[in-house]
Amino acid sequence: MTGKTAHIVNCPTCGKGAKWTPKNPFRPFCSERCKLIDLGAWASGERVIPGSDADGAMSGEDEEGAHRLSPVN
Repeated sequence: MTGKTAHIVNCPTCGKGAKWTPKNPFRPFCSERCKLIDLGAWASGERVIPGSDADGAMSGEDEEGAHRLSPVN
């Protein structure tokens, strides 16, 4: 035994303490539920990374704003 104690972090979803150890597969979240709530917030657009997509390259839009699909080989 190394004598180290687990580092406790606040769950980003509910604020409850969560152990930051390899035994916690949901870290930094306290549970699978909190992890999925966070994923849903990102997927729905509730959470976004601030900034602009000046040329539409990431969104798949061309200059007129139309969506274009890349050809599949």
